[in-house]
Amino acid sequence: MSYHYRLVGGSLAINNPRKKQDIGTYQCLVTNSFGTILSRKAKLQFAYLENFETKARSTVSVREGQGVVLFCVPPPHYGDLSYAWIFNNSPLYVQEDDRRFVSQETGNLYIAKVEASDVGIYTCVVSNKEIKRSVQGPPTPLVLRSDGVMGEYEPKIEVRFPETMQAAKGTSIQLECFALGNPVPSITWKRSDGIPLARKINTSKGILEIPDFQQEDEASYECIARNVQGRDVARGQLFTYAVPEWNKTIENAQLSLYETLVWECEATGHPKPSYSWFKNGKPLISEERIQIENGTLTISMLNVLDSGLYQCVAENKYDSIYSNAELRVMASAPDFSKHPMKKTSVVHVGGEITIGCKPNASPRAVISWKKGTETLQQGKRIFILEDNSLKIYNISKSDAGVYSCIAMNQFGVARNSGNLIVK
Repeated sequence: MSYHYRLVGGSLAINNPRKKQDIGTYQCLVTNSFGTILSRKAKLQFAYLENFETKARSTVSVREGQGVVLFCVPPPHYGDLSYAWIFNNSPLYVQEDDRRFVSQETGNLYIAKVEASDVGIYTCVVSNKEIKRSVQGPPTPLVLRSDGVMGEYEPKIEVRFPETMQAAKGTSIQLECFALGNPVPSITWKRSDGIPLARKINTSKGILEIPDFQQEDEASYECIARNVQGRDVARGQLFTYAVPEWNKTIENAQLSLYETLVWECEATGHPKPSYSWFKNGKPLISEERIQIENGTLTISMLNVLDSGLYQCVAENKYDSIYSNAELRVMASAPDFSKHPMKKTSVVHVGGEITIGCKPNASPRAVISWKKGTETLQQGKRIFILEDNSLKIYNISKSDAGVYSCIAMNQFGVARNSGNLIVK
């Protein structure tokens, strides 16, 4: 790793970062003897704001009483911008009112009905707060045409909000709406379903603001522009979106050879998340033994090469989340050291006893029982249970002796014995 990039306690430090070289998406890979996992993606962007082109803007010529749009056309940039306009080099920005509106989406200046006092030179000012930089565009002259005054005409909405919008819960949403017309149109807002606007909603100067957006704020909203000549309406549907959150995550698993692994992960989100799986940082795909269906991973006939670090990733267009777990596939000969058989057991004539047999083995061991040198078979009194324990009913003196559990798999054989005393 070069001096430009340095690892500091697992963090990536970039010395003198440069936009062309360093912009992009980063992931951390963590590797140890058990495998590799990926971190969440981190996107590196650079806030910037270039200068406007120096090319002169054309003069805008309108009739008095006509509406007009002065285009800002901001220069290349990244990061949130704010817009304002200067009139005739005044130290004060153009004040917005019922007749004038500056869109914070496009930067354009809208004058609903031009008056003689509007004639002059307009300059768009673009600011990027993240880098504390502002630039001014080329001046745009506005003049009045000499062929008369514009008569009254019905509103025409020029600033429209999208027909469908998605917003995260808890955020503040702003919809813009402004119309040209003569007389100057009035702007009102409503919900299309007839439910009154919530008290928290603010409406002023062509903007509807919904603070702390919640699911109950989901609705179709209407902007109505009116004057004595008519009306125009803009509509848009607001939806909530939610980043993925886990309902069910995967946990470490230790399984034997030839067993089947089933892992399920489940996440909520809107839109509904999609799922992908990784093993040691590499994507998993379905094949003969490996089946992937949404958030479920199934691996049949496990072998030791399946051991590693696995990740389930739930993702929608707004975020992705990772659930991590280790799979260990064990391959070992039978071993009784963790669960040895009881050395001596005492039982009375006519009673019953269960003698346990719990070897560790991978794959699972095949179990047989002996009394002395005689291999035991199931009968009316003697049973080998599902957990491989030996059960003897209606015990007699002849049942006394040494009992041995023999465990066998492809890696070896182990034997464990205990003495049964009958009184």
